[in-house]
Amino acid sequence: MLRRADQASERLERALEGGPIPHDPETRRALAAAGALAPGYRRDPARIQQTHDAMMAMFLRTLNPLQTREGAGADDGLDVELHREEVALPDGGQLVVSDLEEITPERLEAATRQAAEILAHRSKDLRS
Repeated sequence: MLRRADQASERLERALEGGPIPHDPETRRALAAAGALAPGYRRDPARIQQTHDAMMAMFLRTLNPLQTREGAGADDGLDVELHREEVALPDGGQLVVSDLEEITPERLEAATRQAAEILAHRSKDLRS
């Protein structure tokens, strides 16, 4: 019995050192157990530290939310006027064009023509 245990341990050692893997069930189970105990990858300490720092920063942000001031956004020079035009389409639809820049009659006509073409193609697709 002692000799059989010695042979099994020798087969296991050879397999763990990168030798041929034996096919007997005892050694396969021992290899599986050894594989389960060995870590499959190493964690990078720099990534661990980055994750920790990000978590702590979010935690502190949650504990100390930014103070909002009264009238935030007013008088900061970013107030823009939104231009808006409504146009009736030929088939009874309505097109609303909005832009930060001024809407010229040429741009409005081009947008109306393009929307009418799209609607015409869609109606053809629905009929076929």
